[in-house]
Amino acid sequence: MRLHPIKGDLKLDSKSKKALTIAVAGALTLSLAACGSNNNNNSGASADASAPASSPAGPASSNSGEKVTLTFQNIYVDPNTPTYKTAHQIVEAYEKEHPNIHIEFDSLNTDQQKQKLKVQANSKEIPDITMVNPAAQMKPFVDADLFVPLNDMLDQNGLKDTYQSGLLDYYSFDGNVYALPDGNNIEVVYYNKDLFAQAGISAPPATFEELLADVKALKDKGIIPMAIGEKDTWTGSFIFMNIVLRTYGPGFLSDVAAGKTTFEDPAFIEAVDRFQDLIQAGAFEEGATAVDADSGRNLFTTGKAAMYMLGSWETGSIDASSVGPSVAAFQFPTVNGKGDINQFMLAPGTGYAIAANSKHIQEAKDFLNYYCLNFPKAQFDNKNAVGLPQKVDGDMKAAGYSDLAISVMDLFGKVNGGDIAFDNTMNPAVAQAHLTSLQNLFVQKVDSAQVAKEHQTAYEANKDQ
Repeated sequence: MRLHPIKGDLKLDSKSKKALTIAVAGALTLSLAACGSNNNNNSGASADASAPASSPAGPASSNSGEKVTLTFQNIYVDPNTPTYKTAHQIVEAYEKEHPNIHIEFDSLNTDQQKQKLKVQANSKEIPDITMVNPAAQMKPFVDADLFVPLNDMLDQNGLKDTYQSGLLDYYSFDGNVYALPDGNNIEVVYYNKDLFAQAGISAPPATFEELLADVKALKDKGIIPMAIGEKDTWTGSFIFMNIVLRTYGPGFLSDVAAGKTTFEDPAFIEAVDRFQDLIQAGAFEEGATAVDADSGRNLFTTGKAAMYMLGSWETGSIDASSVGPSVAAFQFPTVNGKGDINQFMLAPGTGYAIAANSKHIQEAKDFLNYYCLNFPKAQFDNKNAVGLPQKVDGDMKAAGYSDLAISVMDLFGKVNGGDIAFDNTMNPAVAQAHLTSLQNLFVQKVDSAQVAKEHQTAYEANKDQ
C-alpha cells in the first residue's frame, strides 16, 4: 500500500490512516465534553445515539408470541466489569419488552471464544449472535458465508448514523456490513501511582531504558512490574507491536505485504531484542503463559502488579476496581531514542455478528438493533464511555467520570499515527505463527534473528491464503 505523509516525516499506510482518523474523531465529542461542555445535556447520549424508550419498530415476528431463544455468544465474563453490566441490563430490558424472546448468554474469555467459534464454524453451528474481530480475522467467516449482512438492520431506527464515520469499513466486505463493533480504542500503559511511589519511582518512564530501570526497582520491592495474560497470546503481541511501532514506525506489516521489507528487517529484529529484554528483566508475573487475560487484569486491579498494558477499553474496569483512584496512564515510551510516543496501537473493537445458520435471523436482527441503539448510553451511564464505537454527547466531568478516564480520552486527542493489531492485519495462519513464536519467548530466550526468520518463513508459506 502507498504510504501517506501526515506530519513531518511521519508515514502512515492507508489502513492505519483510516484507523487514526476514526480514533481521533471518536474522541472529539467526549474529550471536549470532559473539559466542560457548553451543551447542557448531561444525560449521556445525543438524540441519535441514545436508546429509544421502547423497543425499536421491527417486524412483527419479535412480538408474535412464538417463544424464541437466541444464543448470544460474547466475551463479557467478569460481572464486575462495566460492559458485562451493560450487556445484561440491555438484555433484561429487551426480554421485559419482548416476553416471547429469551436471550441466553454464552460468555467466554477472548481466546476461548475465538477457539469455540472456529469449531462451531467448521460444523456450521454458530450461535445466533456471536462476536468476531475485524478485518483479517473476520474475512474467513465472511468468505465461507457464515454471517448474514446487516445492512438492512443498520438502516432501521437510524442505527448506522450512530457509528463513527469509517469505522464500519473494518467489518465490511463487498459493500456489506457483517458485524457491529463494541469499541474503538488505543493501547496505553496503566500504572499504579502508589506502587510506583513504594518503589521510589517519581514519574512514568519516558524511554525504554527507564522502563527497564523501573522494572528492576519494582521487583526489588517484591512488586510484579507488569501484569499480562499471555495464555491469551494476543496480549503479548499487543505489547510487542508497540515496540515495532517505535523501532520501525507505522506501516511495518503493510510494508511487508507490499514487498517493501521483510520480517528480517533490522527494526523488527531490534524489536524482538527489546521485547526479550523486558521478559528477561522479569517484567511479567511468573508463569505468565498459564495466566489468561482476565486473570492478568485481576493482578493489576487487586494491587499486585504496578503496570498493565492493554487497550483503553480497560479504563472502566480499572475505575470500578479497588485500585482505581490510584491509577493513571502513559504512552508507551521511545525505544533507543526511536519513535513518537503519540503513535499508538489502534484497536477497532470486536464485532457482533449474526449466524447465517440461525433459525431466527429476523429476531436476532431485531434484538441486535435494539442492543446497539441502547449500547452507547448504557456504557456512558456505567462509566465506560472511553473507546465507544458510537457517537455520544455527554459531559464526562459532570457525569462523575474519574481523572483516569478523562486523561485517557485526552490521549485520543494526541494520536498522530499508529497501526492496528498483527492478527487484524495478517491472515490467520501468519498471525498464529506470530503469536506462537512470541509466546515461546516467555518460556525461553531465542536468538532474535531466528524469531524474525520464523516469521518470514510463515509469511512466505501462507501469504496467499
